[in-house]
Amino acid sequence: MAASGARSGRSGTSPRRGSGWAKPRPAAGKASSGKGSSGKASKGSGARASGDRGATRKNSPGSGSTPTARTPAPTGPFRLGAIEGATPGKWIDVWKERMPGIRLELVPLEISDQRRAVTEASVDAALVRLPIDRTALQAITLYEETPVVVCAADAHLTAAGELTLADLAGEVVIVPQNPPVTVVVDGAVPPTFDAPATVVEAIAIAATGVGVVIVPMSLARLHHRKDTAYRPLVDGPLSPVALVWPDGETPPLVDTFIGIVRGRTANSSR
Repeated sequence: MAASGARSGRSGTSPRRGSGWAKPRPAAGKASSGKGSSGKASKGSGARASGDRGATRKNSPGSGSTPTARTPAPTGPFRLGAIEGATPGKWIDVWKERMPGIRLELVPLEISDQRRAVTEASVDAALVRLPIDRTALQAITLYEETPVVVCAADAHLTAAGELTLADLAGEVVIVPQNPPVTVVVDGAVPPTFDAPATVVEAIAIAATGVGVVIVPMSLARLHHRKDTAYRPLVDGPLSPVALVWPDGETPPLVDTFIGIVRGRTANSSR
């Protein structure tokens, strides 16, 4: 009987898995220590993130970086050489509107020194007559002038409204030193006097009826006299006018004037 009771007592104290039995839970202290460990890791991550943000701010542009040096703006003046008879008026007007703070100086040039003025930097750029030695120069042809025959106002050549080279056969053709246009006239009579130094002197001689002189139309108009007349030479060579400047990197003011003669607007790129 005692043995049976002992077995019954052990059976009464043994838990049954299917009747409310649960797995033991971890102690509260252990759980809290785990949270604390997690909290320390988060705190450390925040410190590292804060340090990273500080490094980013330290290396960001504008905080201690050296500013880029700026090229000073040109102050001028812009010196533009111009051969006799050139007509830069419309371009100068545009320059005054577009560059009001920079003065443009117009420098008169003779044909004999038009190239030297550019290569020796007496001017920044120049309006010249072609042909010209383009060594160490850049050039843009702007326009071409019609040649005309200048003669005495009462000369028989004035009976025609225009002339050809054939009409000048038998005439004395006066060619000044450094002629603005070179014309070969078959059958022309060479002068018996030295070549005049300038176009003005050549026209003065033609006014006396001694001969004729061939020049671009702009010069005939510029040096017109009451005792002379001029007629277009329809088959004569044209006289080109070009803008030239030194070879190499183009200075800002020269580039601005190039843009003006090419018709670029103030806001257009090169």
